[in-house]
Amino acid sequence: MDDRHLVEEKMASMELFKGRFLHAFRDTVHLPDGSTTSREYVVHPGAVMIIPLLEDETGSLRVVLERQYRYPVQRVMIEFPAGKLDPGEDVLACAKRELLEETGYSARQWARAGVLHPVISYSTEFIDIWFARDLSLGQRRLDAGEFLDVFTATPAELLQWCRDGSVTDAKTLTGALWLQNVLSGVWPLHWQDAAALRAGR
Repeated sequence: MDDRHLVEEKMASMELFKGRFLHAFRDTVHLPDGSTTSREYVVHPGAVMIIPLLEDETGSLRVVLERQYRYPVQRVMIEFPAGKLDPGEDVLACAKRELLEETGYSARQWARAGVLHPVISYSTEFIDIWFARDLSLGQRRLDAGEFLDVFTATPAELLQWCRDGSVTDAKTLTGALWLQNVLSGVWPLHWQDAAALRAGR
């Protein structure tokens, strides 16, 4: 498909802000109709989200979730575990690290689902989506200044929270869509052992 009639071309760029985490720019762009305008956006290092699947003592499936206060929206949010990539970090290595740091869980099997772009109108952010299963619980290693509760829920409970507005986080809504389709068998996953992934097989 030829998208040339939709593409905007950068003519100039100006840095607006550079913080510890976010980097903002204003670009002048050439539009497809020949006119020009400006685009403001935030450069983001990228992130991962993990959908951890846990079997309870009865063999029923539950998902591991978090409750965390998010300052920009001034409320506690229900979310899947997630975190940003460190410079040069492999996405799976980041997923393993974030799962352990935030929840205390390690997974023996991993499967990549896909990628999402949560705020395409003003950020370069992408989030790589991973499923994790065969979990074992260890010690959490929260970052300084990080406060969150870890809990589990059934997939049905999560989907109900998505429906009634208890869950509004974009990545978690996308994760719930993936979870629903994976559990129904519509979207199959390719599971790999963590040990094999470490060995590069």
